Amino acid sequence: MYVADSRGTPAPAVTPEPQAVAPGTSPGRRAALAPTVLALGTVSLITDISSEMVAAVLPLYLVAGLGLSPLGFGLLDGLYNGVGALVRLAGGHLGDRFGRHKALAGIGYALSALCKPLLLLAHTLPAIGAVLALDRTGKGLRTAPRDALISLAAAPEHRGRAFGVHRAMDTAGALIGPVLAFLILRGAADGYDAVFTVSACVAALGVLVLVLFVPGRPARARPAAGAEGTGGAADAGTDDRVSLSASLGLLRGRDLRRTGLCALLLGLCTVSDGFVFLLLQRATGIADRWFALLPLGTAAAFFLLALPLGRLADRIGRRRVFLGGHLALLLAYGLLLTGGHLWLPYAVLVLHGGFYAATDGVLMAAAAAAVPEEHRGGGLALVQTGQALARFAAALGFGAAWTFWGPRPALAVAALLLAAAVGVCVRLRPAAD
Repeated sequence: MYVADSRGTPAPAVTPEPQAVAPGTSPGRRAALAPTVLALGTVSLITDISSEMVAAVLPLYLVAGLGLSPLGFGLLDGLYNGVGALVRLAGGHLGDRFGRHKALAGIGYALSALCKPLLLLAHTLPAIGAVLALDRTGKGLRTAPRDALISLAAAPEHRGRAFGVHRAMDTAGALIGPVLAFLILRGAADGYDAVFTVSACVAALGVLVLVLFVPGRPARARPAAGAEGTGGAADAGTDDRVSLSASLGLLRGRDLRRTGLCALLLGLCTVSDGFVFLLLQRATGIADRWFALLPLGTAAAFFLLALPLGRLADRIGRRRVFLGGHLALLLAYGLLLTGGHLWLPYAVLVLHGGFYAATDGVLMAAAAAAVPEEHRGGGLALVQTGQALARFAAALGFGAAWTFWGPRPALAVAALLLAAAVGVCVRLRPAAD
């Protein structure tokens, strides 16, 4: 969103025991990435091109094109994040119960692909809300099974690196998507309709790559000898029964409960991307024709920092990097409150991308360390669901605050709440940190 080699040097004249290495590697070499991680990264790259083409123009399309108020946009944006949360538990649990993580992910990707052409027909708030809800249902179904496949294919001590590579590939799509949207808007007579049409075609390609190249049951990597503090304890000695109640019971574990609570508290204080870009446009006076390129700056920073910060998280602790990402976001809010300096867009977008690089994959790597393999999808979905529901509430709250107070007071309150939440999470230290 990576790893220091922890093997010790054997004593003289003693033959070292064979060490477990990730599939496809040989002893003495850095563990290669599992083919599953690379295949899923390719699927995410293609799918993110499609999604970010829409996301890049959606705020402007809704607010400037359809005339929605900030409160209406906040409702839609919250729906965009919140509906998926309601089905993430189902997606993660069903993938665990039937061992069909790939099938669940494929259904989710297919649903999202079907929604892109439907945007051509939706021109009212209820219709657009229904399409976005269906799109987020697809995302909710696929996210936990996909992340479960990644975590199961990577050795525990290399999970930060694996998630970092996946998120970097995913974000490469986020770099390409806004550029395509920008070029289409400049060259097509019916720019928004053209963006939605091309997006649908690209999304269908992503589903095809998933079906053809992602294995249904990836080889499960084992931890290297001597690796500690990487979640190995959570992968053994657990109940084999897979049920929804058993998945919910994972919250009785101290590490997962505190990790999920931190994600929830911080999510409640996070201003959604669309609002960040609208705030940045208002602060700097960026013309509407350049608006679609703002997500490109965030994506570029995310892409460049995902692997280094994932590697750093494996080395110094995932919790520290996760909280550091929220401090970067807090600094971005502070800069937005200072006014329209020439360097403001660059600084805010770099900090915004750094926030995602330090939190997205890092959170999943941290949660995977506290979840046994047989409940991996459901356990990751618990954390994702709490975070998504919190961001749903945050979008509604910020939209209402903007409508009644104005953008700057609303952002100032969000910044104060985020600072307080980081302070609380500093004290919520998991035992495995």
